[in-house]
Amino acid sequence: MDAKEIRRNLYKVFRQTGIPRDVIDEKASLKDDLFMDDVDMACFLFYLETRFKVEVKNEELPKLNSVGSTINYLQQHCA
Repeated sequence: MDAKEIRRNLYKVFRQTGIPRDVIDEKASLKDDLFMDDVDMACFLFYLETRFKVEVKNEELPKLNSVGSTINYLQQHCA
């Protein structure tokens, strides 16, 4: 999966989670800028794992703290 496809699918995941399109930016923090709480993160992880067919381990969750870090994670874990 190339970077453009990862971004497009990740933005779809954010939209499924209820995040408005205009606030999704690579520099946006999931908690501070997108206001995602624990319930939002659980939904986000479900949609993320389903769409990208990856399993995010609990110890890797802190790495997913922004849109950009999530893109980097997916680039490393998606073939």
